[in-house]
Amino acid sequence: MGGRFQSLREPVFRQWFFSSVLSASGTMTQGVAVSVLVYRLTDSGIAVGWMTTCTFVPLFLFGSYAGALVDRIGPRRVLLVTQTLLATLSGLLAVLTATGAEQMWMLYAIAAISGTVSAADASARQVYVIDLVGADRVSNAVALNEIVVNGSRILGPAIGGAALGLWGVWACCALNAASFLPPLIVVLRHKTKTVTHPHTQKIGGLRYVWRNPTIRVCVLLAAASGMLFSLNVPLTPFTTAIFHLDGTGFGLMMATFGIGSLPGVLLAAAGPSRPSGLRVAVLAVATGVAILATAYAPTVTLAFVGVAVTGCASIWFISLANTLVQLESDPGMRGRVMAVWGMALPGFSVVTGPFIGWVGGVTDARLGFGVAGIAMILAAATGWRGLARPTARTPVTSGASRA
Repeated sequence: MGGRFQSLREPVFRQWFFSSVLSASGTMTQGVAVSVLVYRLTDSGIAVGWMTTCTFVPLFLFGSYAGALVDRIGPRRVLLVTQTLLATLSGLLAVLTATGAEQMWMLYAIAAISGTVSAADASARQVYVIDLVGADRVSNAVALNEIVVNGSRILGPAIGGAALGLWGVWACCALNAASFLPPLIVVLRHKTKTVTHPHTQKIGGLRYVWRNPTIRVCVLLAAASGMLFSLNVPLTPFTTAIFHLDGTGFGLMMATFGIGSLPGVLLAAAGPSRPSGLRVAVLAVATGVAILATAYAPTVTLAFVGVAVTGCASIWFISLANTLVQLESDPGMRGRVMAVWGMALPGFSVVTGPFIGWVGGVTDARLGFGVAGIAMILAAATGWRGLARPTARTPVTSGASRA
């Protein structure tokens, strides 16, 4: 197991990793509470959906500009600002809910501003990892980041449910505000020797991504995978209409996806420092096949097994694709490229989420779940030549050393 967690041998990354688990869990904690609050205020599921839209649309619209900012001034400086702003916004939300002054327009506004700040924050986080661990450990560090994501999906709702019942919405928001402090302290304490690129702003991230076949296909696959990672949308009718499970059964199937993803994390972490495009393509197809097999599973037991396998294959695939995109990018373009990645996943979910909901509504719940698999296989088939070609070995100028 030691090789799978080699990035944690770097002290600063280890601090960053555990602080990120706390921060991501805090975000999930607030997300649970705000969803409940919005539903209480409006008695409308559509209003809850609009909150998600307000959060992700800025990421989709402004991600490219945010990435240029990261390239220009460096990820550390961006993180100092974004982490402070996000903590402040959560603190403001805590005050509003504690005093009973919250109104829907305020919640929408805070969600939109948070989404805009998060566009820069997400790009900076991904580039910052290379500064902490160096190029040789990027694959391992990206895979470990999936532990952060999946761990927060377990810890966040659990903490949110407890805090919501004991103290109320304001406590969840206050906990989230506090959760930004550990990563902010890490960034403040450790100065990485980041190489900034203030004079490379003429080429946009989208144009650069389009010119590189390997990166272009990986981003396309990331956008397609958003249909799967918006799991609550297709899984709700799938569990209720097909297998007649209640809320507990839905929760168990969601948890099964998370449990299944853990072997995928370990497999990605144990892989080579530079994954091949062909391996990414094969895993993308395997993910698509697993999704389709799950969608048309004849029994609920096989459906649970399929969800676990899908979790493993999808996380393995997306970790390697993310790593390949980072290493294939020129250092001066990495912020903008990862911003485009964020526009694809999770940003493009504002399109793919409603689409799979519509497919399931006009056809049936099985196809609504399985359309993500079809999209993955088609995207992989379309870009197979781009991924199968030998990838460029771009030198990485930033390392793990600190000033």
